[in-house]
Amino acid sequence: MNEQLQVHSGECRYSCDTQGSERPHSCEVCNKAFSTKSRLLAHQLVHSGERPYACAVCNMAFSQKYHLSSHLSIHSVEHPYACAVCNMTFHIQGDLIRHQRIHSGERPYICDVCGKEFNLKKYLSRHQLIHSGVHPHTCGVCYKGFRIKGNLIKHERIHRGERPYTCDVCDKTFSEKGSLIKHQRIHSGERPYACGVCNSAFSDKSSLIKHERIHSGERPYSCAVCSKVFSRKDILISHLRVHSGERPYACAVCNKGFSQQGNLIKHQRTHSGVRPYSCAVCSKSFTQKISVMKHQNIHNG
Repeated sequence: MNEQLQVHSGECRYSCDTQGSERPHSCEVCNKAFSTKSRLLAHQLVHSGERPYACAVCNMAFSQKYHLSSHLSIHSVEHPYACAVCNMTFHIQGDLIRHQRIHSGERPYICDVCGKEFNLKKYLSRHQLIHSGVHPHTCGVCYKGFRIKGNLIKHERIHRGERPYTCDVCDKTFSEKGSLIKHQRIHSGERPYACGVCNSAFSDKSSLIKHERIHSGERPYSCAVCSKVFSRKDILISHLRVHSGERPYACAVCNKGFSQQGNLIKHQRTHSGVRPYSCAVCSKSFTQKISVMKHQNIHNG
């Protein structure tokens, strides 16, 4: 009888070290601890990127079985929680609350190191690995380290030349499923990411984020040499060559080097004779767009 009461009360029959025995299984990536090995294994799917649980209706895949169970309600259960902005409906109120942050711009999860804000807790947890400096997953070929095992798995495909994801329209292959999904939007014309200011739409989220900086004026990438700021990382990388003198793009005809690929392409037209820009009035052609714009001033008076 006493044993039954202890079960219901949660009282521990034996003297135990709660720190050592309750959560003895620790994740080697983020150090989160779990009471059972099965829960640790389920958690590790977050880092590996593996999604073994697929929806039989729409083929959407999930890393956790309970995420799939929650998703299945989309196809079968009522959705009593509706977004007042876009009318999208949800089965769970928590999903509605998270969704509403898209419209409000609310980012309640803040990194205590750099102050960067996130709309979901899982994105903050993933970001914090940057500050830890820990790269426990190492490539056996080039010894590059990764914070997340899933990124290592994707990287290893570069060495193997493995491209397991094939477009069913044009047969182009990809090493990552996400790259295939983005590519397929070329064929479908789908642009699911819309700007809230000007309604311009984009096929991938990163393009939307870059575009939104036009409206916000945000320039998060700063040159360590001259402090000039840029809206995109690739523009900063290109700018840094001004200071380093690096010219990685060389002409195959005359070996002249350029810091930017666009300048090489323009230069190559001097050898090929290609003039892709034509005047709409007199049909005179030019090697550069700026040249045809200047020329058209003649017709404009």
